[in-house]
Amino acid sequence: MSRYEPKLNLDEIVAIDVHTHAEVSGRQARDPCSILFDEQMAKYFKSAARPTIPEVAQYYRERKMAAVIFPVDSEAEMGHWRVPNEEVAEVAAEHADVLIPFASIDPHKGKMGVREARKLIEDYGVRGFKFHPTSQGFFPNDRKTAYGLYEVIAAAGLPALFHTGQTGAGAGAPGGMGLRLKYSSPIYLDDVAADFPELTIVMAHPSFPWQDEALSVATHKANTYIDLSGWSPKYFPQNLVQYSNTLLRERVLFGSDYPVFAPDRWIADFQKLPIKDEVRPLIMRENAIKMLKLKR
Repeated sequence: MSRYEPKLNLDEIVAIDVHTHAEVSGRQARDPCSILFDEQMAKYFKSAARPTIPEVAQYYRERKMAAVIFPVDSEAEMGHWRVPNEEVAEVAAEHADVLIPFASIDPHKGKMGVREARKLIEDYGVRGFKFHPTSQGFFPNDRKTAYGLYEVIAAAGLPALFHTGQTGAGAGAPGGMGLRLKYSSPIYLDDVAADFPELTIVMAHPSFPWQDEALSVATHKANTYIDLSGWSPKYFPQNLVQYSNTLLRERVLFGSDYPVFAPDRWIADFQKLPIKDEVRPLIMRENAIKMLKLKR
C-alpha cells in the first residue's frame, strides 16, 4: 500500500466532511495579499481560526470524523501564494487515519497545470481536485482553459469539486475585491457533466442564488453530487432539503467549510432539519464513501 493511501477505519469513523481548507503552509511565509484576504474572510465569517494541517487532523480525530482537505490555487486571478499541493498530500499522509488530500490547480496554468495534475496523481496519491471558478476567474465549461485538466482527472477516476454560488471571499469589500460571481453558476457544470460523463462532479455549497439550477443539474446528470458546506443547515432552502430527502438522497454530502464554518455547529443545526432517519447516515458518511471510492 502506498504511504499516500487513506487508512481510515470506517468501522470507527462516524462522518466524512468532504469540504475543509488547508490555509496555513509550514514551508513559506504568508504574503501580504493573502493576509489582507484572510482578514476580510475572518470578518465575513466571524471566525479567525487558521489551523495547520496537523491541527485540522487532530480536530477531526477527536470527533471520530474524517475530512477531505485541499488548498485553493488562485495565483493567476488573485495573486495569492497557494499552500503547495505536495505539502497537503505529504502532511495528509502523516494523518491518513483522518485526512483525504485533494489538490487545486489554477486552470490558467494550461499544459503546465496538466503536467502537475498527472504528477500529483501518480507520485502523491491525491484523491481529487478542487476548483473555485470565482477566485480562479474561469467558466467551468471553458474548453480551452479547463478541459485538459478534466481529462486527466477523469482518466484517473477521481472527483472534481467545484465551488458554486455566492462566495464569502471578497464579500462586503469594495468591488468584492474584483471577484465575479458569474463564474460560479452551477449551470456551467451541466456542460462539463455532459462532456465528461465518466467524471464525478461535486457542486459545493447551497448554490445561492442558483439553487434550482444546481438541483436541475444534479437530477439530470447522474455523475454529479451536491455538498452542503458553507451554510448553517437552518438556512437551507426548502427545495434543497426536499431533494436531499428524496431524488438526491444518495448524492448529497456532508461538508462544513472548516475552518470558516465549524462542523460542530453544522451538525447541531442539521439535526434539527426534517431529514429522514434512513437518509441521515447517507449524507453524513455513506455517500462520501461511495463518491471517494474508499475501501471498507
